[in-house]
Amino acid sequence: MQWKIYKRGQGRYTRLGTAIGAGILLALGCWSLFGWLDGFLSTDKMSVATKQWIQMAVPVVLFVVLAWIIFKVLNTPKYADFLIATEGEMKKVSWSTFKEVTASTKVVIITVVIMSILLGCVDWIFTWAFKTIGILKI
Repeated sequence: MQWKIYKRGQGRYTRLGTAIGAGILLALGCWSLFGWLDGFLSTDKMSVATKQWIQMAVPVVLFVVLAWIIFKVLNTPKYADFLIATEGEMKKVSWSTFKEVTASTKVVIITVVIMSILLGCVDWIFTWAFKTIGILKI
C-alpha cells in the first residue's frame, strides 16, 4: 500500500476541497447508517453490548474503507490531472469585484420589480377588459 501523493504540489486547493467534500458526505452517510442501525438491530436476538458494538463498528469500518478509496481515486493520474487542470483554469478566470457584483444585482432586482409591475398592470387591464365585454365572469 503506497501513500504517495501524485504530483504533490499541483492542484492543491482543488484536490483538498474535493477530498473535504467527499469526506463530509462520507461522514454524514456513516452517521446516518449509525442511526439506521440503531432502529434496525433488535435487542431481542442479541445483547445490548453486541448491538452497540455492531452499531459502532460497521460505520467506522465502512468510513475507513471508503476514505481509503477516496484517497486512491483522488491520486489516480486521470482524476488528479483533471483536478490540477481545473485549478489552473480557475486561476485564469477574471473574477468580478464586489462593487461590480453589487451594481449588477441592483440592476437585476430593479428590472424584476419593473417587469412585475408592468405584467401586473397588463393582467389587470386584460381582466378589466374581459369583464367589461362579458367574456370573464369572476
